[in-house]
Amino acid sequence: MPYRKVVFRAGEYYHLYNRGNNYQPVFFERENYLYFLRQLREYLLPTLIEIVAYCLMPNHYHLLVYLKTDDLASLMQPFLLSYTKAINKRYQRIGSLFQGRFKGVHVDRNEYLLHLSRYVHLNPVIAGLASKPEDWEFSSYREYAGLRNGTLPRPEAILSQFLSVADYHRFIEAYVEGDEQIIKHLTLE
Repeated sequence: MPYRKVVFRAGEYYHLYNRGNNYQPVFFERENYLYFLRQLREYLLPTLIEIVAYCLMPNHYHLLVYLKTDDLASLMQPFLLSYTKAINKRYQRIGSLFQGRFKGVHVDRNEYLLHLSRYVHLNPVIAGLASKPEDWEFSSYREYAGLRNGTLPRPEAILSQFLSVADYHRFIEAYVEGDEQIIKHLTLE
């Protein structure tokens, strides 16, 4: 395996993501999304990372996380392997599910943190899978909007920077094409 360029450090924010091998789906039905989130909770929460925002798409995932450990890479491997093994068994498939090892990008500025949360939450809208971010079940946006009382995401790091949830919603709605250039280095290639 090639050497990982990103050094993971406790007390920092990171964008973790990966997509399906050969751009193929990694989630085939609703239960797959839910299983991924259960495995995420079992393997990485609450002592190793905090999920700030997430979005699971049919052929990739985005996790905006705050690290509580420096050892993330060795902890992600069993999590993703457990998911891959379950999917392979369920769908009688073999081989890699994901395109290599997960990607991680250090979120080194607050501006990136805010814009990345917007990018993550708007992913299903931009992809044409939902008309509004709250319509996509497999995202943390519903917690941000107060529409679901989930315990997985910890949106305080983002929401505390807005006067209200409505202000965050306006920030999401204010997205215009070209905004992704602000965070281009933090998103899927």
